[in-house]
Amino acid sequence: MPHRSSSSLHVTAENAGHVSVLLPEVLEALAPRPGGRYLDGTLGLAGHSAALMERARGEAFLCGLDRDPQALVRAEKRLEPYKEHCRLFSLEYASFADALDALGWDCVDGALLDIGISSLQLDVAERGFSLHGDAPLDMRMDMGGIAHAEREPWAESARTVVNMADVNTLRRIIETYGEDPQAPRIARAIVEARQLAPIETTGQLADIVWRAYPAKWRETARNHPATRTFQAIRMVVNDELGQLERFLDAILPRLAVGGRLAIITFHSLEDRIVKQRFRTWSSDCLCPPHLPRCVCNHHAEARLLTRKPIVPGKDEILINPRAGSAKLRVVEKLPPYKKEELS
Repeated sequence: MPHRSSSSLHVTAENAGHVSVLLPEVLEALAPRPGGRYLDGTLGLAGHSAALMERARGEAFLCGLDRDPQALVRAEKRLEPYKEHCRLFSLEYASFADALDALGWDCVDGALLDIGISSLQLDVAERGFSLHGDAPLDMRMDMGGIAHAEREPWAESARTVVNMADVNTLRRIIETYGEDPQAPRIARAIVEARQLAPIETTGQLADIVWRAYPAKWRETARNHPATRTFQAIRMVVNDELGQLERFLDAILPRLAVGGRLAIITFHSLEDRIVKQRFRTWSSDCLCPPHLPRCVCNHHAEARLLTRKPIVPGKDEILINPRAGSAKLRVVEKLPPYKKEELS
């Protein structure tokens, strides 16, 4: 079972829309100190980063990244008291090394990812993330400002996904990223609808998915039937799993010895990627279990600080329902392995 947080929260229902998830736990995990260098790869509204700087008495150094230009503007204002110690970049977090190189930082003492959609993106209907209302289909976290060479032409935005992807691709997207058992029905319904007229708005897409669901499923569903479809399309448009994989490929060499990496996920596929990578980093042997002895010569590069993920407590979820699926995992980088010399 995951470890459930019991920390008290200094938040109210009025500011729940901008509450940083698992904030006390993140601060405990990163243990920020004056003079330390820290990377926030998903800056958002800078809730975690502002608390980190406050904990370090304003004397830590922060490199903050976000691909959302609206978020960067808000974050810069929130970090104004610490502006001499903060450098913000309009970058996706997989490109964090570019920011560290620009600052002349070889490594950082702590790094944080809070993966997923922010309240700013979800609450602004015009961004096209929310299935409530009738906004233009978009869902680009970077608002089109960052070029993606690896992005397929049909994945430029939510609008291009639903109007250009073939039925098999749509089914795979909704099945894989949305984990929706009704994916085949939804994919067919989308293709049939766009043959009559292009699908342009969130309201149109939500209605198509609603009608594609069997009536008995609609009546018993806890959330709107289109919730998983919107999530799946958003993850593809923003290459969210690819971002995470590329970040994990590059981050460990840029962590100082004793430096900590904390990652908050909200999706089972993301958590699985983080869990498996942390397990690999913290293992002394990666050989198949049937081998009688180790032949891989692998040695642990990090120490796992969370055997089970930390999840929000009931009080936090009550105040901030969006935190309900959050999972926090943390590792600490170990010194390089040195083979003992034979006497």
